[in-house]
Amino acid sequence: MRAADPLPTPSAPPPDVLRAASVELVVTDLAASRHFYVDVLGLVVTAEDVRTVHLRTFDEFIHHNLVLRQGPVAAAAALSFRVRTPADLDRAVAFYDELGCRVDRRREGFTAGVGDSVRVQDPLGFPYEFFHDVEHVDRLSWRYDLQPPGPLMRLDHVNQVTPDVPRGVRYLEDLGFRVTEDIQDEGGTTYAAWLRRKPTVHDVALTGGNGPRLHHVAFATHEKHDVLAICDRLGALRLSDRIERGPGRHGVSNAFYLYLRDPDGHRVEIYTQDYYTGDPDNPVVTWDVHDNQRRDWWGNPVVPSWYTEASLVLDLDGNPQPVLERTEARELEVTIGADGFSYTRPGDAADELPSWKQGEYKLGHQV
Repeated sequence: MRAADPLPTPSAPPPDVLRAASVELVVTDLAASRHFYVDVLGLVVTAEDVRTVHLRTFDEFIHHNLVLRQGPVAAAAALSFRVRTPADLDRAVAFYDELGCRVDRRREGFTAGVGDSVRVQDPLGFPYEFFHDVEHVDRLSWRYDLQPPGPLMRLDHVNQVTPDVPRGVRYLEDLGFRVTEDIQDEGGTTYAAWLRRKPTVHDVALTGGNGPRLHHVAFATHEKHDVLAICDRLGALRLSDRIERGPGRHGVSNAFYLYLRDPDGHRVEIYTQDYYTGDPDNPVVTWDVHDNQRRDWWGNPVVPSWYTEASLVLDLDGNPQPVLERTEARELEVTIGADGFSYTRPGDAADELPSWKQGEYKLGHQV
C-alpha cells in the first residue's frame, strides 16, 4: 500500500497509545439518546448532569467509554485514546506540533473523570484525544445481577471515513499503529484498512469515502449469542428499525456483528469474537474488493446506507468539519453499483452468481 501524497514522518517519537478508550458524541436529544444507550443497550451511567451523560461498559475500570453531550448538531467531538504514561502527552504535543496540527492541552481535562489531556485536530481532520490520568470506577464484570442479556463489555474500536486511505494508513503507522487487514483491487486501489494497538484486529479502521466522518463506534460482547439477545430485545421493544445491518459474521476480522443507528443516526456496532494479532510477525490479510464474503462471510449484501452515511466530526472549536469528496473508486460502486461485480469464488464470472442472488448486489433491484 503506497500513499500518493504521504504526510511527513515526524522526527518526534509518537505517544505510546494503549487502546481506543472512549468517544464523545454530540446528540440533539439527550433524553432520547440516554434511553437508547442505557435502557435499551444497557451501558452503565458513571456520571450525568443536565447536558452530559458519561457511560461505561461492564468490564471497564476507567471513568467512561462514551460521552453523550447535548448540542445543536449531531456529530463526533472526540475520539479518545489512552496512553501508557503521563510523559506520552508531551510526546503527543511534540508529534502533532511537528505535523502542523492544532493542539489543545488541558491539565484539568476536557470532560469529567479524565485528567491532563491533549486534543488535536489530526492531519485527516479528526478530533483525537490522548489521556493517561483517569478516575477509576468499579469494574462490573462479576455483577451478573446488573448485566442485561447481551451485556456490552468494552469499547473495541472506531471506524473513520476518509477520502485517502493509504495516506491515513501512513500517518497512523507513524503514530505506532499496525495494519492487520485491508481491502484492495487488482489495480492497487485501497478501499479500507484495519489498524491496531491492542492485540486484536483493530482499534481504528479507515473506510474510503467522503470525510472526515465517523462511520461507527463499536462495543464488544463476550459471545455471538449476546448479539442475538440484543436483536431479540430490540424486536420485543418494537425497535427493530434501529437495526441497519446484520446480525452476521464479517470476513474481515472474522467477528460476529450487528449495526444499529441511535436516535441521531450515529452508527453503533455490536462486535464479538475476532482474533489475536499481538505477535510482531502477525500477517496482514488483504481482501479483494469484489469478494462478496469480505464484508459478510455468509455473502449477505451490504445495505447502501452503510457505505454512504456517517456522522460529522467537529473541530476543536466545536464546528462541523467540511467533508471532502473521495476521488478514487468507491467500494459501493465497484461492487453494488450498476456495473458492479461481486463473486463468491475467485474466478467466477459476473453472471455466475445464481439469478436469485445477483439482484441483491445491484442498486435498484432491492424490493
